[in-house]
Amino acid sequence: MINTVLFDLDGTIIDTNELIISSFIHVMGKNFPGQPYAREQIIPYMGMTLEHQLQTFSGRQEVEDLVADYREFNYAHHDSMVAEFPRVHEVISTLHAKGIRLGVVTTKIRPTTLRALEMFKLKQYMDVIVTVQDVEHPKPHPEPVLTAIEQLGADPACTVMVGDSPADIKSAKAAGVLAAGVAWSLKGEEELRKYEPDVILQDMTDLYSLLGWESKLR
Repeated sequence: MINTVLFDLDGTIIDTNELIISSFIHVMGKNFPGQPYAREQIIPYMGMTLEHQLQTFSGRQEVEDLVADYREFNYAHHDSMVAEFPRVHEVISTLHAKGIRLGVVTTKIRPTTLRALEMFKLKQYMDVIVTVQDVEHPKPHPEPVLTAIEQLGADPACTVMVGDSPADIKSAKAAGVLAAGVAWSLKGEEELRKYEPDVILQDMTDLYSLLGWESKLR
């Protein structure tokens, strides 16, 4: 029986999609005006670390200046460009009230992770928060999920990791937990299914069925 649910942040419980895409377009336009990037080129890499994405887009290994530009734009536009996905607060608060242990496992840095969680009043429900700054090997490596499990004292067999990207699914499967993809991923349900998640959530309330709860909770 599942008693622990871990969530990715961006694109899973918080809709930061347009903020992220706009931030990358800004950085590439500012630093590489002759190499414009379209959203279709950016979406496949979302879910990886910021550094990895900027290295891929720029063709450079040293991207500290690009990271700084990205974060400056991202911070300035954060609150006006992010939203909570439907029924996220309802479901997470219900899981918490029912005794399910909850956590966030993300490739974001801690300050922006906390900013988003606090903005939508979700931090109060999280028993563990693992960011890219808390691990040596970020997703798709299993370390972030295993770190959350260790901090919670959880059983991998009773844990599910919910995410919107192949990196989430790979990390979950490598850590020995159930992997749940979300159908509202910008990458598309068909793309996520290529990585063989254990389940695809069509709606956040599908977690109730996954936990074996009565449909009256919907």
